[in-house]
Amino acid sequence: MRAFLTALACSAALPVLPALASEGHRIQVTGELIDTWCYYSGVMGGPEAVVGSAHHTCALWCSAGGIPVGLQAEDGTIYMVLKIEQDDQLAGGDTALRLATHTVEADGMHYERDGINYLIVDQVISDLGIANLNHEDYGPVPGFAIPEPKE
Repeated sequence: MRAFLTALACSAALPVLPALASEGHRIQVTGELIDTWCYYSGVMGGPEAVVGSAHHTCALWCSAGGIPVGLQAEDGTIYMVLKIEQDDQLAGGDTALRLATHTVEADGMHYERDGINYLIVDQVISDLGIANLNHEDYGPVPGFAIPEPKE
């Protein structure tokens, strides 16, 4: 009887499961590939300091170290990038490293769950390179990211 009730409960839940899954839709989005750790944690400063040429080296290290990359769209929307083109892995993948802090136009599948946007990039339509040359404002490493010397 217990096995029957368990099977009945599981089969009753099956029609509900697809309703919980997010259906993706194809989008084209233009934005900068960012380092999500520094962006969300604020460890390097505000959002304006963790993009562009001032943050390029850090973005490379974080991506190579396994931190997921994101895409910050022109409207400010952040997409967690799950995969770029045919890379077997995203974090540390050659494509993610080659495109760190570049502004790209991407075509892919957008998914949203619990208020978080996800993007599987099928094709990078155009690579505009590092368009945000904010190192002139922040230097190669933002000053607030350099620890104060101990006396």
